[in-house]
Amino acid sequence: MKPRILVLALSLCAALNVAADDVLPARIQSALAARSLPADSLSIHIIDLATGEPVFDWNGSVARNPASTMKLVTTLVALDVLGPSYRWKTDVYALGSIEDGRLDGDLLLKGYGDPFLVTERVWQMLRRVRQLGLRDVEGDLLLDDSYFDVAPHDPGGFDRQPLRAYNVAPNALMMNFKVVRYWFEPDTDANRVRVQLDPPLDNLRVENRLSLADTSCRGYQRGISITPDDDYSAMIFEGRFPVRCERYAMDRAALDHDAFAYGLVSTLWEQLGGELNGGYRRALVPEDAEPILSFSSLSLTEAIARVNKYSNNVMARQLLYTLSAETLGAPGTEAGGRQVIDDWLTARLPEVDSLALDNGAGLSRDARLSAEDFTDILKFAWRQPYMPEFASSLALSGHDGTLKMRFDDAALTGRAHLKTGSLDHVSAIAGYLQSRSGRRFALAVLQNAEDIHRGPGEEVQWAVLRWLNDQ
Repeated sequence: MKPRILVLALSLCAALNVAADDVLPARIQSALAARSLPADSLSIHIIDLATGEPVFDWNGSVARNPASTMKLVTTLVALDVLGPSYRWKTDVYALGSIEDGRLDGDLLLKGYGDPFLVTERVWQMLRRVRQLGLRDVEGDLLLDDSYFDVAPHDPGGFDRQPLRAYNVAPNALMMNFKVVRYWFEPDTDANRVRVQLDPPLDNLRVENRLSLADTSCRGYQRGISITPDDDYSAMIFEGRFPVRCERYAMDRAALDHDAFAYGLVSTLWEQLGGELNGGYRRALVPEDAEPILSFSSLSLTEAIARVNKYSNNVMARQLLYTLSAETLGAPGTEAGGRQVIDDWLTARLPEVDSLALDNGAGLSRDARLSAEDFTDILKFAWRQPYMPEFASSLALSGHDGTLKMRFDDAALTGRAHLKTGSLDHVSAIAGYLQSRSGRRFALAVLQNAEDIHRGPGEEVQWAVLRWLNDQ
């Protein structure tokens, strides 16, 4: 426990109408007891944002796994270092002569880490290329992702779920998170299940072995199993799909980054009336080449809202690599991103000493941060000119993001901007709350315990927020 907590006398606690820092409020004790959870599995630290002083602490100095709440650290440092208006770019090069809309050569794309180059944005980029007069490409699509240096990545290494979107590796030329949305619909007339892909990729093969079951629309993945081939270029769907499901969507990673980019670009280019006659390969931009288009991303402010509200892991990891490349020089690395954040803390918040960042997304068994250090970071953010951009990037209780269906009762709806975190045996929230009296607090609630992620952690968080809302 840090020295400043020790000056919090019981008389001050009484004046502030909060609990002494060595006694858990009865409501929180009841939530723990109902699930037989040990009190030492829980850390809580809360500060009053008007005074900057702590008003409640419970195991606040204990470093715990914060799960996805760690994204708040990465996005805050990105805002402070890069600025709210920072934008990534994707450069397009025509390597050859263009005559009558035909490129006698290769089309090259160089990525700089845009974390939100989704299908719609790729379409906009290619449409601008078409507006420049280019229609047909006789050569290959060349891909330059050298702005990041990403170590070999096992997508199933974290939890043996290699197709899950959150396990996708960073890439400087990442498109649509390397994820396909599969739509499943029953076709009772043909006694089959229709499968549609969004985006449709000509180089991704789907083998549909699904049959219909006369059951209600429920069950894990609605009875669908998906098996990739060795290079993720083919997906086999098997199982019995409930006939009472009108439509069901499943998002899964596919292909490798290069193959996905080629499949998406070639599909969209054809839809825009062009032809891409070659294949694809990796290449570096020639030293004397000039881009025919430099396509700008969303602003950093818009990007971090997608990171924090929807807990997007791969976008958070893209931010870490971007911090490395922009601050230490290309290529960006994960280690470089950690160094930037360590240096930032040393300069800005030297009292924060419990951080173990790992990949910056919180998708880690090794990441650590104490609740007390977390609120120091949140207090720093609250006092910055970009505070509104940072606070609004968090999910709003009962309204959007990961909190759309949480803390949605009459007492808490709209009162808290929070980042949630959940891993096996980890449950956490961190952010800001305005109580019924109008007081504003920064809080961090971190709990590491067996099966805490299966619901008990959320029950404890409800108890903390309801208690705090009464202060």
